Amino acid sequence: MNTQQAYNTWAQQYDTNQNRTRDLEAQALRTVLASLSFGRCLEIGCGTGKNTSFLAQKAQEVTAVDLSEEMLAKAKEKITAPHVQFTQADITKDWTFGNGLYDLVTFSLVLEHIQQLDHIFEQASQSLLPGGHVYLGELHPFKQYTGTKARFDTEAGRQEVECFVHPVSEFTQTAKRHGLNLVDLNEFFDDGNTTSPPRILTLLFQKR
Repeated sequence: MNTQQAYNTWAQQYDTNQNRTRDLEAQALRTVLASLSFGRCLEIGCGTGKNTSFLAQKAQEVTAVDLSEEMLAKAKEKITAPHVQFTQADITKDWTFGNGLYDLVTFSLVLEHIQQLDHIFEQASQSLLPGGHVYLGELHPFKQYTGTKARFDTEAGRQEVECFVHPVSEFTQTAKRHGLNLVDLNEFFDDGNTTSPPRILTLLFQKR
């Protein structure tokens, strides 16, 4: 099944099954963005809203985007704040879902499912005000090299979502080509155990 179909199927259990990647990325986002001020936020890959509520507490306006209509339905059940707008969209196409320019664009566990990053960074940069930020929270490529990927179990067996490995340098160099400078990089480990590969990579860029 393709990525959209996989997440539509996964939506029914996404919030309840054991998922260390989901939980640690939520923690990572809150840590990285805790001291950052932003008024308008474009959230890419909002899923069932695990980060949307946090972003909505800090921002005056949130546009929350996801490819999966079933994940969005779960998010809408949980988050009814009037300043949050949910939108279904395919980010590999031109971004016509935005509402003006934003102070912050976030990606949470999204780019592992995108093979070509140039278009994504180009569109993100074009969606930002000068001085605005892009946050990336991704499954660490070191973890991917060990075989970890997005997957879940169903009655029909284990389902794996199509994933692509992007080295850290690919993220930073692609962002640089589109006017985004790296201002922060962090790695998050299971239970804080730095003797094993980190699970989550976060990158924070700022538009020149």
